[in-house]
Amino acid sequence: MKKIIKVVNQFQASFKRLCHLRRPSPLLAAGLIALGLSVNTLQALAQTAVQFPDRSIRFVVPFPPGGGNDILARALAPLLSESLGQSVVVENKGGAGGNIGAEFVARSAADGYTMLIAANQITINPWLDNKIPFDIEKDFVTVAQIASVPMVLVVHPSVPAQNLKEFIALVKANPGKFNHATPGAGTAQHIAFELFNYSAAVQVIHVPYKGTGPAIADLVGGQVQSAIGTMASLDGLVKAGKLRALAVTTPTRSATMPNVPTIAEAALPGFDAPLWYSILAPANTPSAVVEKLSSAFARALADPVTRERLTGQGFVLTYLNPQQMGEMLKRDLLFWQKTIKAMNFKVEK
Repeated sequence: MKKIIKVVNQFQASFKRLCHLRRPSPLLAAGLIALGLSVNTLQALAQTAVQFPDRSIRFVVPFPPGGGNDILARALAPLLSESLGQSVVVENKGGAGGNIGAEFVARSAADGYTMLIAANQITINPWLDNKIPFDIEKDFVTVAQIASVPMVLVVHPSVPAQNLKEFIALVKANPGKFNHATPGAGTAQHIAFELFNYSAAVQVIHVPYKGTGPAIADLVGGQVQSAIGTMASLDGLVKAGKLRALAVTTPTRSATMPNVPTIAEAALPGFDAPLWYSILAPANTPSAVVEKLSSAFARALADPVTRERLTGQGFVLTYLNPQQMGEMLKRDLLFWQKTIKAMNFKVEK
């Protein structure tokens, strides 16, 4: 940042010397004006980055409390506040499968004071049969990837299936009897279960909720029989015997549930439904501000106490810088475009 300010000051000095010419030509005069505007713009951007942040930052979770987005945001917010020297305030703005919160951030000022924690469902939604109120590639800038998490397929203990093959056979023998809960239509959990339905040639009926908390509450209460959810939100319930874990959605087993097989090894070879979490800011947020936020997340993720706590909840903490996250976002968009097209899947209207 000091180098940027030094370059700006050098430009300003040169600009002033040129302005003292007695009779600059019209072309030179126009050039001087343009140079002056450019220097002023650079100076303003540099000054903004130096001063940022000078007030509290809004950290938007596009779901109600209780899910993976919320757990991560609330774990990292205090560390971000300490690193940035300003309060980082978590705000839950749930609804429409995360689209309400995401749109709020997309339409916010591009100044770094509003950011979004987004699961990779944000790369799924563009390919579903619904109109989302923002363009993921045009309306946001990537700040960082902060974590991934295995998802796990669980059933209520009353379901008479001890493993995934038994569950598939049970559903096939009882069409229309079993259902699954999700945090909302179009979420990563929803698409993962629909991918399971497609791969296993079964139809477990979708029951959407407004967030992870309500969905899990009804699952534990037996109102619904199954779900695919994050390990972070389900691990404690599995260990307490309130839910039964049948398989994880990733290609490899999770260290948090090492005895639970993958869906691929248990019944459906090649199955893979990833879930990661990223930080996004409104498009045109100054790059220096984006870098400052990204560095703050990197420091927060390096905190040993936080790493131990989140890893114990099933998260895999994986930092990617803005450029790396941007490349991953593009790859995931392509992956889900091909997958959803192959499934011929559409969100219920």
